[in-house]
Amino acid sequence: MPAKTTKSSPKKTTVSPTSTETGAESPAETRNVISLPDEPLAQWRTYDIRSSIALKPFKGKARLWLPLAQYKDTLWERSLGHNWQGNFESAGIYRDPVAEMEVFYADWAEGVANPQLQLVSQIATQDRHFDITRRGAVAERTEVLRRCLQSTEFVPLDGIVLRTAERAIGRIKDPVAQGKAIYDWVVENASYDPINASVGNVNIATLLEGGNLSGRSAEIALLFVGLCRSLGIPARPVFGLRMDSSRLFASLGVSGNLSTAQHCRAEFYTPGYGWIPVDPSDVRKAIRDEHLSLSDSKLTVTKKLLFGFWEMNWVSFNAAQDVNLRGSTGKPLPFLIYPQLETGEGRFDSLDDSRLSYNVSASRSY
Repeated sequence: MPAKTTKSSPKKTTVSPTSTETGAESPAETRNVISLPDEPLAQWRTYDIRSSIALKPFKGKARLWLPLAQYKDTLWERSLGHNWQGNFESAGIYRDPVAEMEVFYADWAEGVANPQLQLVSQIATQDRHFDITRRGAVAERTEVLRRCLQSTEFVPLDGIVLRTAERAIGRIKDPVAQGKAIYDWVVENASYDPINASVGNVNIATLLEGGNLSGRSAEIALLFVGLCRSLGIPARPVFGLRMDSSRLFASLGVSGNLSTAQHCRAEFYTPGYGWIPVDPSDVRKAIRDEHLSLSDSKLTVTKKLLFGFWEMNWVSFNAAQDVNLRGSTGKPLPFLIYPQLETGEGRFDSLDDSRLSYNVSASRSY
């Protein structure tokens, strides 16, 4: 089937023009977070994200869903378009306005030989900064804030979750300071554990009751989100994919095949400031992978930096929870971060290499 393309809107042509492609290899020099300038000059970087998927033999028809970059332009991320090709029967993109996400889908008939797909997405990013001296953010819609206060299967808001949040903030009343207190509590009490193959399949109340607050990025981000929501502070996880090296630490960057480079961050909302970005899991990941002691000056700077800052060597997909896949016969997903495949034999994600092979790479244009 010939390649299909969705084109970017004219307003997005302000992004720096594409030049020679280079790989997403990590540079050889040592990175040191303590030398990072407080607020570097704005610089848009464009990337081509190439996803290749090949299905193993299956029974019945097959449908694949793949999360795409957030379609709404922000000051730190823009989606510039997608094109795809393969031997599918039909394919396209649908937009879920409630979940505020775009999803690519492809269908294959039963018996098709070597079912495969290649998808290229172009995006532009620049680092995201929160400035506490600047107020006046546009107010978020009421229905969005309401969704960001709800409990979910993995994020209950009562019992031990509420009690923990109340202890974390003490007598603090200011909502920004409350968010900072919760962030500090999560950073001090959680630990990063890369052993789990999947991301975010643990109830945060279970973690708190067990006293072992270890997990990957989604567990740590959801812990922060749940503690905020239990106090009436709107918060949400933001699921996405690392795609380049890091200026902070080598361990916070990636290169090569990105099929397991999914990473979850978080935001919380306060009137006047809008959404404030945080990344407590990367603080814990840096502690583990860079062997930082509690007295290390690099840790002090990292902890301060990642409250209100996102390094955009990462692309955000969505903040959706309890996701209903269009055309699926299965139950809702807690979130959509991995490609999902549904056949006559059931539903599988991209971690199941007995059902599909999944390769992702990113190339940067300056």
